[in-house]
Amino acid sequence: MSRYIKNLDFGLRHRSLCFLVLLLLCNAMVLNAQHAAEVYFLKLSGAIKDGKIDVEKYKDSQKKATNKKINPIKLYPNIEFQTFEGFGGAFNEIGGEALMVLPKDKQIEVAKNLFNVNTGAQLVFCRTAVGSSDFGIDAYSYAEKADDYNMRAFSIKREEASVIPFIKHAIAQNPDFKLFASPWSPPAWMKYSGLMDQGKDFPEKNKLKDEPKIYKAYALYFSKYIKAYEDKGITIDRLIVQNETDANTAYPSNDMSVNQMSKFVGAYLRPQFKADKINTEIWAGTFRVHGRIDALELAANPENLALFDGIGIQYTSSKYIQDMNALYPNGNTMHTEGNCFNGKNTWDQAATRLKEVAQYFNYGIPNYCYWNMILNETTESGWDWAQNSLINIDRNTKTVTYNPDYAVFAFMSQYLVPGSKRIANYSKDELISVKHDNKIFVLLQNDNDLPNSYECQIEDGEKQIVTLPAKSLAVIVLNI
Repeated sequence: MSRYIKNLDFGLRHRSLCFLVLLLLCNAMVLNAQHAAEVYFLKLSGAIKDGKIDVEKYKDSQKKATNKKINPIKLYPNIEFQTFEGFGGAFNEIGGEALMVLPKDKQIEVAKNLFNVNTGAQLVFCRTAVGSSDFGIDAYSYAEKADDYNMRAFSIKREEASVIPFIKHAIAQNPDFKLFASPWSPPAWMKYSGLMDQGKDFPEKNKLKDEPKIYKAYALYFSKYIKAYEDKGITIDRLIVQNETDANTAYPSNDMSVNQMSKFVGAYLRPQFKADKINTEIWAGTFRVHGRIDALELAANPENLALFDGIGIQYTSSKYIQDMNALYPNGNTMHTEGNCFNGKNTWDQAATRLKEVAQYFNYGIPNYCYWNMILNETTESGWDWAQNSLINIDRNTKTVTYNPDYAVFAFMSQYLVPGSKRIANYSKDELISVKHDNKIFVLLQNDNDLPNSYECQIEDGEKQIVTLPAKSLAVIVLNI
């Protein structure tokens, strides 16, 4: 009898041990499943129909590729940097005119694909021009009458035809939509040249007159612009004082030194805004690096810097962003314009966008603003300069073409969303790593003709092989 009991006891213990081992194995499998990486990707080729992109889940994401060297990706979700404010793009008169040619339902469809926060490119923080940009139909301002110092003839009527309806489409899709604005040139009569454009031919005269009555009139001009747009239901959240402060171009431009900008803002523009109870932020820029380092000059001058709510930059390198951040720690910065290219709208060009976004975001800039959202069938400016765009609209056939750049940003915007926190990573590849909603998202690209594998790890956790398909923009998604 005692022998029977012993055998029974052993059997029960053996079964209990087996059950415990099985339970541990099940828990481990569940845990591994919870932390297993998923890969979603966009093929860097093909046509985009009706603004819908083909995002696929890669079924072989955990299958090791044949690449000999597997680079590590190590992620540190507890080391946080800036919060992403969102993607954006630029409104312009040429694009607005093309959009207005479409039937109303098609206009709404295009706007949804650009601005709705649940689909498409999800552009939430965009740019517009104060008067004509280089993608105005021609040069114009809101104060065309010479010596109109009191702005009695001020009018935004021209923009009621296309620019304002274009912007209102964005607001209809997203009531929380934000907008920043900058002039390419002051009204012609405020400049030594007497011209908004042709600065390339008269660089020494392509400047705002250094006269108190001109400064005062220009400050009033900005105030009236913001109030006129407000009357149309459009809020200008930020005003950036001058586009490309070092530019002397065939299209509208204005060479404005840091000292002149600071003098104008401190003595005229801020007092005007205060008197008119305008809450729009005043930002310095937009600065680029093209023979001058205006952003660094401003950042190195605490007295001038204190006059501005932040600094806007475009067409600059990581080196200068690092230098600016060193001079302006914890300061407000933003990206204001993406690479314009040449109007060819190729996939090879679109394949550079992740690296371009990373160049700014990984160095502390909290947003990215594409340039022309819409252009017409010519792809050209009023000064015959062809550039890329997210969308082209043929005014003759009323057809809408979604370009490769659109597909790339529609993909990235699904994972790099406003509110995402940039987190630290170790990697030899160009990538962006963020976290939100208890997940980590790693945006990276495989330009090779074959799948490429990485060894992915969260801090000191388990390492796992993650594979990206060939010729793709991809995201690795991991649970935290």
